[in-house]
Amino acid sequence: MAPRYTYRMDHVEHITVAGRPLAYIIRAQLAPQATTFLTPPEFKQQVGFVVYPKGGEVSRHTHLPLARQLVGTSEVIVVRSGRCELDIYDDDHTLAATRTLEPGDVMLMVGGGHGFRMLEDTVLLEIKQGPYTGGEEKAVF
Repeated sequence: MAPRYTYRMDHVEHITVAGRPLAYIIRAQLAPQATTFLTPPEFKQQVGFVVYPKGGEVSRHTHLPLARQLVGTSEVIVVRSGRCELDIYDDDHTLAATRTLEPGDVMLMVGGGHGFRMLEDTVLLEIKQGPYTGGEEKAVF
């Protein structure tokens, strides 16, 4: 059986199995004082905080067309309200971790699988690559 471990630092938890990242959980309490990206550059999605002082600006801009080739779907979940339990599974569908998510918590899923159980009425904001194709893109286990 592959070793399982989680890495926790300053309100960010990396859930990993056998060196393969499955999920990052970013707690609402994380408040960086400077711009901080939490994901390595090889991830399909980058998650970070961009910090500006009062009066700071982001220059008007557009994003240039950039061809990217992605395999798989990563997903970001933001708990807007309520509470839920998140189960994280490895590639063999074995439970790797269970965590409770609360308002303001963020989960970045980068591997394996996941499921949720709502502990209260809950609103989740889901962000992932599109287009959304419904159930056709999921393998339920």
